Amino acid sequence: MIPFNEAYKIVIDAGYTLGYERIALNGSLNRILAEDVFSDINMPPFNKSAMDGFACKIQDIKNTLEIIETIQAGNIPSKAIGKNQCSKIMTGAIIPDGADCVIKVENTFVIKDNHIKSTKDFSEKNICYKGEDIKEGDKVISKFTKIRPQHIAVLSSVGATMPLLVKLPRVGLICTGNEIVEPESKPGISQIRNSNGNQLIAQIKDTGAIPDYYGIVEDNKESIIEIINKAVSENDVIILTGGVSMGDYDFVPEVLTKIGFDILFDSIAVQPGKPTKFAVLDNKLCFGLPGNPVSCYIQFEFLVKPLLKKMMGEIFNSSLFPFKMGVDFSRKNIEREAFIPVKIINADTVIPLNYHGSAHINSFVDIFGLVSLGIGKSKINKGEIVNVRQV
Repeated sequence: MIPFNEAYKIVIDAGYTLGYERIALNGSLNRILAEDVFSDINMPPFNKSAMDGFACKIQDIKNTLEIIETIQAGNIPSKAIGKNQCSKIMTGAIIPDGADCVIKVENTFVIKDNHIKSTKDFSEKNICYKGEDIKEGDKVISKFTKIRPQHIAVLSSVGATMPLLVKLPRVGLICTGNEIVEPESKPGISQIRNSNGNQLIAQIKDTGAIPDYYGIVEDNKESIIEIINKAVSENDVIILTGGVSMGDYDFVPEVLTKIGFDILFDSIAVQPGKPTKFAVLDNKLCFGLPGNPVSCYIQFEFLVKPLLKKMMGEIFNSSLFPFKMGVDFSRKNIEREAFIPVKIINADTVIPLNYHGSAHINSFVDIFGLVSLGIGKSKINKGEIVNVRQV
């Protein structure tokens, strides 16, 4: 049994990226960019009007101005602006030659056909100048950026329609146990529904990785070997739930060793999740997570998620928020680090969830996050500031 921090380091050190691929821009959201992106054009690409109005010479702004043409956005001006002339111009249209300002349309009035006059003696220039935002060749987004909607807008503007992205890991998921049935089946007397399967599929998807679910396999060595070998051939990471403890039918550790995996740790000094295991075979990584759904959920959040994020090129830092503990909390077993699920009761206070142990996943409906209580520490006093890791 090793401390959690040591287990975490072992897992993260085993992580690696899977290479790169070009993906259509509309499929790149939340992916990690694998190259710097540079602009192929100036932005704006020309001097353009910042608003609807009249393009003219600023020296003529006090004079009556003749309208010589109307310039719509997307059209090219056909006439240059001479003395006491202007062109009616729309937002985003090209500024005609000879003009050096745009009078807002609301600051003008018509005095006769095709003539206007400004109601103000001075006009702001109201021109967006060529290249003032980005010049051709400028870097617009840096490598390793996580692509959000605003980045998609920028990538679109520079024509980067097939960005180079870090590949996503495929995660094979196997649930073990004679006692579990899939949720669509009504359990028999000695059975329970499999909540871990759909929970882990959702958690894997939430990281951005690709889940590959292999269903439930019975507590039988030959069956487990067969399904693990299949998952190893088709995935980068394998997750097994159940069969990892010390029972007569907990075959996962023995089977992993038989297949050739090197088990880097087989228990962690944490509660819940002590029997969690981590193993490697060449470049394949494997977790054995406890069958109890609370343990399974928490150890995914604390160990599996950071690994998957690293493999996708993302530096994962869990968010910690300071809150006051709303009640006294104590425990008897201080030999392991405890992860205590809490919920918010007001803006600055949390209290532990009322849950009955690592099988009581129903209590997590109201979870906000987890508080760590270190080895040797037995109590958190009411009003004490605790760091809450949001999940």
